[in-house]
Amino acid sequence: MITPPAHSVRPATLAQAAVPIGLLVGLLAGSVALFGDASSSGPNQIALILAAGAGALVGLRNGYSWPAIERGIIQGISVSMGALLILLVVGSLIGTWILAGTVPTMIYYGLSLLAPAVFYAAACVICALVSLATGSSWTTAGTIGIALIGIATAQGLHLGLAAGAIISGAYFGDKMSALSDTTNLASAVAGTDLFSHIRHMVWTTGPSFAIALVLFTVAGFIVPTPGATDDLAVILGALQREFVIGPHLLIPVALVLILVMRRMPAFPALLIGALAGVVCAVLFQGDAVVTFVGEPGLSRPVALAKGSWIALFDGFVLDSGTPALDELLTRGGMASMLTTVWLIISAMMFGAVMETTGQLEAVARRILSTVHGTGSLISATLLTSVGTNVLASDQYISIVLPGRMFRAEYERRRLDPKNLSRALEDAGTITSVLVPWNTCGAYMAGALGVATLTYAPFCFFNLVNPLVAALYGWANISVAPLDLDESPEKAAADRLSGGVQRGAGPR
Repeated sequence: MITPPAHSVRPATLAQAAVPIGLLVGLLAGSVALFGDASSSGPNQIALILAAGAGALVGLRNGYSWPAIERGIIQGISVSMGALLILLVVGSLIGTWILAGTVPTMIYYGLSLLAPAVFYAAACVICALVSLATGSSWTTAGTIGIALIGIATAQGLHLGLAAGAIISGAYFGDKMSALSDTTNLASAVAGTDLFSHIRHMVWTTGPSFAIALVLFTVAGFIVPTPGATDDLAVILGALQREFVIGPHLLIPVALVLILVMRRMPAFPALLIGALAGVVCAVLFQGDAVVTFVGEPGLSRPVALAKGSWIALFDGFVLDSGTPALDELLTRGGMASMLTTVWLIISAMMFGAVMETTGQLEAVARRILSTVHGTGSLISATLLTSVGTNVLASDQYISIVLPGRMFRAEYERRRLDPKNLSRALEDAGTITSVLVPWNTCGAYMAGALGVATLTYAPFCFFNLVNPLVAALYGWANISVAPLDLDESPEKAAADRLSGGVQRGAGPR
């Protein structure tokens, strides 16, 4: 977290905090109005930087020095470096997996097996199982999710719904997995045992996921599918013509999933997966690689090396003569993620300024002043986590900051800390992906190729879960009181056992 300056400064007021927040909201609204879907390609970044400047001016007025604010910005951006590295390597993985025939093979089998009517629900369940096993929503979306969004594109399905189903499943599994670092983090921040935290989440997460599955199932039957059978046949034929298709090309996928399940961090696991794609491309897609390079004068070994290298940094370009397939498989490379990296850096700059200068704390104090009962306390926790995702632009901060703020209040009201840890996950973990400039929202948009504001209305699980959690709080359903008979020694031991365990990766 951001370290405040040691010298005396004046605390920020709610009115002061409203200045950069109001400016940001206005600029982002103007960005969307003027630039539409292209707003995340530069206009949003400028809005965030200007709002950060306004926040810095407030901090300077309150006695913060520029070096202190600058240190806070640098420290804030450094928090996101793990996410940025993963984002870049996912770009490489997409490029090499298309070149290797891995993504085309998954799309080919998916088109053959997944009927449009059941696609959304099936995609949600598949991603939930993979994420539950790996503990990483990011890895799930960056591997299985890429293929599923390709299948949806080829079948002419609604891409917002498809991405919403992928993300809903991925975040359900991430939230409920003991391997997830956010699950470990929430339990540690609240001071509860990891498995008590997971069992307590079943009450809110289970019904929310069931509601989401029902909605995705209904959507599969009522949302029109413009893709025609003849078009699918053309795409399947073009896939077989352009690539070698076979189950052996799924080895990179299996390799990444095994590495992540064995608790290898996401960055090296995904990098190994990208390099495995290079090996498969050289061994099984030699003709496709040579065609991709398009330089007849090069020897075959040099062309294979150059094609693989290009796929890693600049992605893959297909020219098959089938426009739908060309658009589907022309993507990837580290370069494709640079705009998203820019967005994350700009967002973290704004969040760091707001936290360093105490303006986030001023907003949080105002929220805490409205708490009068258990229902309002849980709702305040949920709203603070959501608000932190919007203002600080990072999932971790949305868990840690509200956790630190509300922990003493839960103890004062004799509520078991697992109520706090559940609320942190019910809002902090899963709403991060709904904010375009949050690290999670930016990542999913970059990995799946679907704008955050396009998929956000269809992330049914992510939208329903906070509402269910708030309802449970107000109705006093599954709100556990603190066990007054529990000894301090046992409580300390339980909290120690709930400490942060290294999961599959940063998300």
